Amino acid sequence: VNLVESGGGLVQPGESLKLSCQAFGSDFSRHSMAWYRQAPGKEREYIASISRDGSTRYEDSVKDRFTISRDFAKNTMYLQMDNLIPEDTAVYLCTVWETAYWGRGTQVTVSL
Repeated sequence: VNLVESGGGLVQPGESLKLSCQAFGSDFSRHSMAWYRQAPGKEREYIASISRDGSTRYEDSVKDRFTISRDFAKNTMYLQMDNLIPEDTAVYLCTVWETAYWGRGTQVTVSL
């Protein structure tokens, strides 16, 4: 089983990125999935999650700027990130709750 994140990059403050997390090798439609991020020297932190019925939750600092979604047919989860700020700079990782599966992450850098 593999979780593969993509879509990271270097952007300026106020710009947008859309991250993808595609699952290979297993169907996770019965599980909630989530995004986390880890900045240098900091603990990994929860960002957002989406359940099998599509309900969503967000960490307070991103809830008005980020949107999580998933495409069950593609076994893929997304994170639309708008109005990015430098504090969003981190490696973004996806995971499937109730499993030990994590992706390797994709780097997001927000800088002038």
